[in-house]
Amino acid sequence: MNAQTHFSGGFQDAPRDAAHAFRAAMTVMARPGEIRTLVGAEPPAPLSVAAGTLLLTLCDADTGVYLADAADTSDTRQWLGFHTGAPIVEASKADFAVGRWSDLMPLSDYRIGTSEYPDRAATLIVESDALAPKGAVLSGPGIKTTTGLSLPDIAALQGNAMLYPLGCDFFFTCGDQVAALPRSTQIKAEG
Repeated sequence: MNAQTHFSGGFQDAPRDAAHAFRAAMTVMARPGEIRTLVGAEPPAPLSVAAGTLLLTLCDADTGVYLADAADTSDTRQWLGFHTGAPIVEASKADFAVGRWSDLMPLSDYRIGTSEYPDRAATLIVESDALAPKGAVLSGPGIKTTTGLSLPDIAALQGNAMLYPLGCDFFFTCGDQVAALPRSTQIKAEG
């Protein structure tokens, strides 16, 4: 990626694209396990379209972003800086973190909020090889009975849910697909 392309890859029609992306992001967070298409950004590799679109939609100059291992490239830093102004921070100070599950571990590195300010927790954007409506069984707010979602580590995510109302929230991305798992969701192994 050369310097000229750092200016590209953002929203073509920023107000409209950001509004559509924000609505999709909030919809999947309100409906855990639902998989939706999320497009608008064209981030540099290795970020997926959905992860890049989330970052452009949810981050600004006051939003600390942690780029985990493979996601931490000079192209990604420059692209994110140009389009959002978001500072790159360490995991313990992140509002958002992005990367593959193994690169984002351990979850104990991230803020989980406080009893006075549970909203001051990190949100992790987990880049996945696939998203499918099977695997773990989810229940709780936003889910009529139960639903399924392929998750990378059910035990770790169950531990996070046990911290509720504290804990991290998650977006899972794959290509142009996104699903979410808020900390309020209960998780069981399938079958």
